[in-house]
Order: sequence, then structure tokens, then C-alpha cells
Amino acid sequence: MSTPTRRVVLVGNPNTGKSTLFGVLSGMNVRTANYPGVTIEKKVGWLADPRGVVELVDLPGTYSLSPRSPDELVAVEVLTGDLPGEPDVDLIVCVVNATLLRRNLFLVSQLLELGKPVIVALNMIDSARSRGLHIDCERLAANLGVPVFALSASRREGIEELKTGIHTELTRQAAIAPQRPLPERFYEHCEDFIASSELPDLPSRYLVERAILDRGGEAERQLRKSMSSAQQDRLLQIRERIESELGPLSDVECDSRYAWAKRQTEGVLGTSEGASHRPTQWLDGILIHRVWGLAIFTLLMFFIFQVIYAWSGIPMDAIGAAQDFLTSQVEAVMAPGTLRSLLTDGVIAGVGSVVIFLPQIAMLFLFLAVLEDCGYMARAAFLVDRVMGLFGLSGKSFLPLMSSFACAVPGVMATRVIENRRDRFATILVAPFMSCSARLPVYLLMISAFVPAVSWAGGLISLSGLVLMGMYFVGVVVAIPTAWLLKKTLLRGEAAPFVLELPEYKIPDPWTVLRRVWDSCKAFLVRAGTLIFAASIVIWATAYWPADHTRRHELQRLIESSTSDSDPIGSWQDELKQVSAVALENSLLGRLGHAIEPIVRPLGWDWKIGVGALASFPAREVIIATLGTIYSLGGDVDEESDGLISALRDARWPDGRPVYNLPVALSIMVFFALCAQCVSTLLVIRRETNSWRWPILSFVYMTLLAYVGALVTYQVSSRWFG
Repeated sequence: MSTPTRRVVLVGNPNTGKSTLFGVLSGMNVRTANYPGVTIEKKVGWLADPRGVVELVDLPGTYSLSPRSPDELVAVEVLTGDLPGEPDVDLIVCVVNATLLRRNLFLVSQLLELGKPVIVALNMIDSARSRGLHIDCERLAANLGVPVFALSASRREGIEELKTGIHTELTRQAAIAPQRPLPERFYEHCEDFIASSELPDLPSRYLVERAILDRGGEAERQLRKSMSSAQQDRLLQIRERIESELGPLSDVECDSRYAWAKRQTEGVLGTSEGASHRPTQWLDGILIHRVWGLAIFTLLMFFIFQVIYAWSGIPMDAIGAAQDFLTSQVEAVMAPGTLRSLLTDGVIAGVGSVVIFLPQIAMLFLFLAVLEDCGYMARAAFLVDRVMGLFGLSGKSFLPLMSSFACAVPGVMATRVIENRRDRFATILVAPFMSCSARLPVYLLMISAFVPAVSWAGGLISLSGLVLMGMYFVGVVVAIPTAWLLKKTLLRGEAAPFVLELPEYKIPDPWTVLRRVWDSCKAFLVRAGTLIFAASIVIWATAYWPADHTRRHELQRLIESSTSDSDPIGSWQDELKQVSAVALENSLLGRLGHAIEPIVRPLGWDWKIGVGALASFPAREVIIATLGTIYSLGGDVDEESDGLISALRDARWPDGRPVYNLPVALSIMVFFALCAQCVSTLLVIRRETNSWRWPILSFVYMTLLAYVGALVTYQVSSRWFG
């Protein structure tokens, strides 16, 4: 018979090296998933040890087991065994920063209240020694009543001893008596409440205690759902009685736990002579300085995004070349037809639209992982928190928003560094307002064709450049009040305190950095990528059917099989462009364009622009190729194509008026600056929020804002320039 799998959960404060330890224990064989119904991730790996199979679960870093949101409650329910469908925990490994022992024991005191086997992994012991700290692990273990192992995950010190300790505790299967760091009268009142509550589905004792302790917390909200009004009154009475005897509960808990931590470390901590020089304070004097710190931060952000924008172009071009090569190979072995169109325009193009994001995602998360692991990320959040707070966001929102100027997909994924759910969701919902690189071809086409070539200061300042800069500012200006409004309405709630711990600077662990990059890329390909690919196939189908493509396929065969200079290849190519334009107009996508023409007419658009907007749903820049096809130029045009610019300038309404002019061009640019016309971003939002509610909300409200913005822009500019 096989030995049953045992479950070990890693818990710890942020910046304790917990992720590094998890990577060392589990290796690269890690799977990431969301708990049902929430955005909290669980990373599951396997302890690489011949003594038995052990499942490792890495919970997000937390300072306490006081849940303030549904996501945080799930993490606590995993530990208490209250989460449906999740197996019980056999052992808890609490990762503690050895340089901040007393502060980290706050969380340890809460874990010991659960009555489950606990091991304390005293990480960063090398940093403690370099600071002249000496920790008596044996005495600390005796005081706590649980095993304590000193280790350095980054240097792979003490790992084997910890593995042995984990297997020893799992073999013993010994239950421990819950410790009571709070005043005894508190626990007595909790027991009275539990005995008198008469609730059939009462959660674990610890969650009941949290419901009493945390006024307005998630544990209380969940408990109230199953309580009658009389029972809710009883809960309030118990809380009032405890506070009348002990004082405010928040003060009682804080004072009691830190007093408990002080008692546990008596005779444990010591200092030694000859400690090495600490560079952290010296570096912080520069890096978090109100002037020099901001200047360095700005230069660093500029460098990161320049590198992402410039260097990612090389692998992205390589991916594009590989996509073109595969397309040419399919076209070489298959005759023109529906199946070939599905493979080239649907499958290969769909896969390419997914893989093309990988270089930017990998490079962004490489920088994020390095900055976080070296200790600078916390400083960056501290520097910009005051400014971001004016918009209802936190300092940690800055980097995801900045990265969205390159691409909103990695920007949305980068919000994982924001622990607070309300701040994370607000950042996700405004990140698509940042003008990504996919919008640039639209801007350049409209500016080149319709913005007058006016310049000042000897050509240093041009109207075209000002309009381009204005399009980038449009999204930022709209995002600021939108974030504030979201925090006051849909995401309203008690303001989360900005708790930030500035860790010691250290050299990033390569293994941890590479694993984070690998996890991010894998998650995008497996989850978001499959949805993006499916959406690409759907868009191809709507642009292909139910039009008749018989003549189009015949012309393709004639052109591809032509070997004589006397063949009328030029006329065939011209006819192919005409036939392709007619086929697109008669497709479902073209019919939808005609159907929405009355809606987009107030924006100055005709049905062809409407089709371009619909076709750009997989990616905004697709509108360029779509307009090229509609105007019988073929789909291989770009924003600098003279033929496309001329075709737009020559386009006419049935009464002879030009379709395009400066107001129309401004209307199109404002619409694309504000709209959510990017299925990749919407599906990544679905992935990160674990719900369809938020991407649907994002699409609806951004499309409405884009429509209103384009409408106002067209109507006002028509009076100025019309």
C-alpha cells in the first residue's frame, strides 16, 4: 500500500526569504493555482527527499492571521482546516527573519494558538551573524515548545537539518496544546460564546476568536451570515464585556503578543563584538532620500522600461519571423482554402499573438524579481506611496502602471506584488488606460495622414509630437479620477494601512529569480494564453464566414502557381485585394460593422472604421491591416504605408464629403486611447481576478468612456476645425 501524502504549509512575514526556501525545498517542479472563488494563489511543490512524499504549500506572505478580505480569510482557513475541499494541514513551517526575531514572533504566537504541529525556520541566520546577533536556538525551542532550525536559504545552509526535522515531526504526528498568549479572561469569554451560540456550522475556535477580536473583519462578516439577530447581539455583548474588563481589543492583542514575544526571547538573544559594517543604513540615506532617492528611482524606472522596450524587440521580431516562416511553410504544402486560412490566419496567428508577449513578460518579471529579492522594491513603494495615495492607490501600484505603457498584459500580471485586494483590483482596472505600444501604430497613422506638419522653435517642437504626447496623457488623466472613483464605490472599504518593512539589502538569489520568471511565463502561456488563442480563432471565424471565398482562393492559386513573366500577376493581385475587401464586408464581422454604423456615425466614423475597431479586439494594431484589406490594399500594410494614407485621405461618403479629416482622426485616437479593445488584457484580468465580473466591467466602462471621449472630441473639434 502506498504511503499517504502528508501536507506541509509554509507561512511567514514578507521579506523573510520564504519563497527562496520554498524553491530550495521543492525545486522547479511547482504548480500554481487559485483557491476556488478568490484571487489568492497557492504554490504547490513536493519535498525532494527520499524519506517520503511530502506536499509543500507556499501561502502568500502575511504579518498576521487577522483576515481583512475574502482572500486573506482563505489563507487562514487553509491553516485552520475550515476551507471546503482542502485537505487538513499536517505541519506548519513558519519562516522567521532571524534579524527581526521578536517582531516575527507576533505571527508565531497566532500559529501556536491553532494547536497544530509547528516548526520555526529561523532564516537569514547569516545576516544575523553579520550584524553581531547571537541566537540560542535550543533555548528558543524550549521556550516556544516547538522545534527551531537555524538556516540560510540563499546559501543553502541548514536545509538538510530542516528536512530531517520536517520528516521527524510528520512521523511523530503529535498534537500540541494550543498556546494562549492573550489574557486568560479573553479565552474564557470566547468559550462561553461558543457554548451558548448554538450554531450548527460553527467554524474553528480560532476563527471565532478572530471574529470577536477583529471588529469589521472578514471572520466576523462570514460568521454573521449564519447567525440570527439575537446571536449577532450576543457577539456584540461578548466583545463589549471583554473590552470593559481588558480595554480596546486591538491594544490588548498587540500588547499581549509582543509581551509574549519578549518573554520567549529572554536569554535567547545576544550580541557579539566584531560585527561587519552594515551598508543598509548608508544606502538608505541615499536611496530613500526625498530628492536623490526620487531621482535615482526615476532613472532606474527609465532604464528598466527602455531596456524592456528596446531589448524585447529583438526576440519579438524573431517570434514574428518564426510565425511568418511557419505560415510560408503551410502555404507551400497546402492549396488555398478554408483549412489553410484556419491554420495560417487562425491557429498560427493565434499562437503568435500569445507568444509575442513572452519577451516583455519575462524581462519585466526578471527586473521585478531582482528588485524585490535585493530589497529595493520596498524602498520604491515607500518613495511613491504619498503621490499614489492621492489617487486612491498605493506605492506598489506605480510599477505595474508604468509597465503598462509597454503592454498592459505584463502590467496587470505585475499587480501581484500588491497585497491589498482593493488596491490590486483598482490598479488592474486602470492599468489598460496607459497607452501601450500596440496603440502607437494607430496614433502614427492618424497623425501622419491628418495632423498638419506645423513646427516651432526651429523644428524642435512640432504639432505632431504634441498630439502624440497628448494621446499618452489622455489615458493618465482619465485613470486618476477613475481610480479614485473605484475606491469610493465598487472597491470602497476601510483604508488598508500601508505596512512596509524595509529589509536588508542583499545579493539576489539566482534560483529564486529564475523560478519567479519561469512561474510567471508558464502561468501566462497555460492560462491566459489558451484563452487568447481561443479568442483569436473566434475573431478569425467572424472575419471569414459566411462570405464566399471561391474566387479569392482561385486567385491565390493562380498567383502562387505562376512561373511565367507573361502571366497577369499584377492584375490578379489587384483583383485579389478587391475580392478580399468584398469578402470581409460580407463576413459576419463586416455585417456587424454595417450594423453598428448608426452608433458610430456621431463619432464621424463610417462602417469601415467600425469594422476596424471590431477586428482590433485581439490586438489594437490589427486595425491597420484591416483598413488595408477594406481599402483593397492587402493586409500587409503598416502605419507608414503611403498607399494606406492616400486611401484614407481619398475616402468619401456617398454625398462626396471626405470620411477622414482632423476631427475624425482625433476621435479615433481618443477612442483607442481609452477603450479596452484588447482581448489579451481582458483575459489576463480574468486570470488575475479569478472572475469574469471584472474583465466585463473593464470592457463596458472603458468602452463607454472611450465612446463619450471620442464623441466629445469629434463634436468639439469639428466646430474648431470643421
